[in-house]
Amino acid sequence: MPSTPPEQFATKAEIKRLKALLRERRTRDREGVFVCEGPRVIAAALDHGVELLECYVGVDATPEMFAVSERAAAAGVPVRGLDTYAGARVGDTVNPQPVFALAPMRRVGSDGLARLPSDQGLDLALVATQLGDPGNAGTLMRSAAAAGAGIIVLGRGSVDAYNPKVVRASAGACFAVRIVEGMAAMEIVERLGANGVACLGAAVAGGTPPESFDLRAATAFVLGHETQGLDPNLPLSGTVTLPMAAGESLNVAMAGTALLFEAARQRRVAP
Repeated sequence: MPSTPPEQFATKAEIKRLKALLRERRTRDREGVFVCEGPRVIAAALDHGVELLECYVGVDATPEMFAVSERAAAAGVPVRGLDTYAGARVGDTVNPQPVFALAPMRRVGSDGLARLPSDQGLDLALVATQLGDPGNAGTLMRSAAAAGAGIIVLGRGSVDAYNPKVVRASAGACFAVRIVEGMAAMEIVERLGANGVACLGAAVAGGTPPESFDLRAATAFVLGHETQGLDPNLPLSGTVTLPMAAGESLNVAMAGTALLFEAARQRRVAP
């Protein structure tokens, strides 16, 4: 694999656009494009057949970063170099990984909540009604993909699914599940219920242990705001609480992960 950047370097206009896509949700929404940062996320995009639009790699990138940029080039993606100054300042982290790729947003509207055969779509889902933390959102994407969920819903008021911190935290799982954004919590639950999906709201206390539910059926776990919890008026099918030996509660991403893997366990051992 090559250990030097491409001969053609990014223009000032391209660098400015790359920075804007990383920092501004309105720019991402307007263009329908977001940034994949780092070799792991870019490799995941290529693994899932995402048609990347452009790729940029810094002059002081690691061999792994050059390798994934070469893989992108082999797939027909235009690749541009970034000098040391640009590579260090484009990313929004203290120590950015100087390899970036632009990918189209895979927007799924409310039709994405229609129930489909389990090998095609909504058999296991995760709904975050008002999730504010990018790290939690990215972790839940990873957990949803790992547990076999087909879709994750980020309700109105949640963090942007294509925020660079979410994309990094997802470690590429954002390409493995369908993502629905922007719907009100009430509409989400009503739509899922009308499509035959049991909506189980996660509560710190007072709910039924997850093993008491038959999670082999079409199920959506509904998570609330990190501190305020769920809207009590949501028309849920039931409330689920993780039994705890000690402590007040779990982080919302950890709770969602535990619920998803209990569903995966039941499906794995089902006769």
